[in-house]
Amino acid sequence: MPHILIVEDETIIRSALRRLLERNQYQVSEAGSVQEAQERFSIPTFDLIVSDLRLPGAPGTELIKLGQGTPVLIMTSYASLRSAVDSMKMGAVDYIAKPFDHDEMLQAVARILRDRQAATSNPAEPVGKASASAKAGASNTNGEIGIIGSCPPMQDLYSKIRKVAPTDSNVLVQGESGTGKELVARALHNLSRRAKAPMISVNCAAIPESLIESELFGHEKGAFTGASAGRAGLVEAADGGTLFLDEIGELPLEAQARLLRVLQEGEIRRVGSVQSQKVDVRLIAATHRDLKSLAKIGQFREDLYYRLHVIALKLPALRERGADVNEIAQAFLARQSARVNRTDLKFAPDAEQAIRHYAWPGNVRELENAVERAVILCESPEISADLLGIDIELSDLDDEEFIGLAPQQGGAANNTSHEPTEDLSLEDYFQHFVLEHQDHMTETELARKLGVSRKCLWERRQRLGIPRRKTGATSES
Repeated sequence: MPHILIVEDETIIRSALRRLLERNQYQVSEAGSVQEAQERFSIPTFDLIVSDLRLPGAPGTELIKLGQGTPVLIMTSYASLRSAVDSMKMGAVDYIAKPFDHDEMLQAVARILRDRQAATSNPAEPVGKASASAKAGASNTNGEIGIIGSCPPMQDLYSKIRKVAPTDSNVLVQGESGTGKELVARALHNLSRRAKAPMISVNCAAIPESLIESELFGHEKGAFTGASAGRAGLVEAADGGTLFLDEIGELPLEAQARLLRVLQEGEIRRVGSVQSQKVDVRLIAATHRDLKSLAKIGQFREDLYYRLHVIALKLPALRERGADVNEIAQAFLARQSARVNRTDLKFAPDAEQAIRHYAWPGNVRELENAVERAVILCESPEISADLLGIDIELSDLDDEEFIGLAPQQGGAANNTSHEPTEDLSLEDYFQHFVLEHQDHMTETELARKLGVSRKCLWERRQRLGIPRRKTGATSES
């Protein structure tokens, strides 16, 4: 069981974080300052140190030296890029801004511990950020499934894949373009009894409508102009294996009727033929469109929809996958670096922030293209946010947006007479702080105290259902 040291002077956060980690099978020790940690523990014996940046006495970055190689994850309420960059330049393995979500913290901890374990098991290999992250990506591909990511929605998806794969049921994979629907189809095929048979992939949107039936079901000689010889279709080629139809919502209605016959009767008839022949095919279909709505307006056969919708798997968009985006980016970086024979490349802190905060409308495909472009154009060891070529405003991450307050003396302000119970979670702490102080603080002051931007404060209000007080105290000129 990994042993983690928490160094945090605010009791409420330290206690909540300890319980969060303990609930997730980590052994935890805690201290309120660097000095206390030195007096109570042998710091290099821990697997990970999670420390606040601003502490009474020595700052949290002092633990980087005292840890003698133990990774240090820095937390800070002073969420500026400068403090993040400075901490990481001093040797911190990563940085996380308070207040943070439980999932965000757990994913960061799991990722760092995986990197540490990979580096320990392969001591001869350089442990630069790119190489460590490549190992992390490899170890986090969920073994036989082969997809990178560990966020809760993906874990749920992996569980469903393992249950569904051994069956012959039809599967409908839903998700936005670029989310990796074909990877899911391949995982279903590889884990099925058909794994040694072919998997035929067809993009229904890429075949001209006039040729789709011939391509899928084959044709006989003379069936149409130019058909100088008979030809087997892609469904026939997948006999005994798996047929993956991507973008099935683009399939013409005539072809849908033929496909329905394949699913109902297990047989096909080539174009121009009067003979039917049996086929044993498992169908996996994918779409980014709402097939049920298309069926209601007559653009998709309703009977085919229900045949396909035996089991539906939903792939989350990349923007919904939290820290997975950085893990995927690191895996792409390792792959592209190997292609151009460069081992020194890594993402600059501003690039990592941009990757995490960009919405990625093109999902994983867009991320892969951005990383490939950056690797080709990069002339220095660090890939900056500009090289990624993504359209994002980093104002929420700039120093002007996070004006750090000086550390409060004596800790009096941190220990009010209304200190909440230690049983509060980190989200509870955020909610408690806002409700307690919003009567006499402006939104800007609240955001500064919490170390977040006003936009982030507004978003958390929305998610937690904390209304703004409509009083003179909260109005801002």
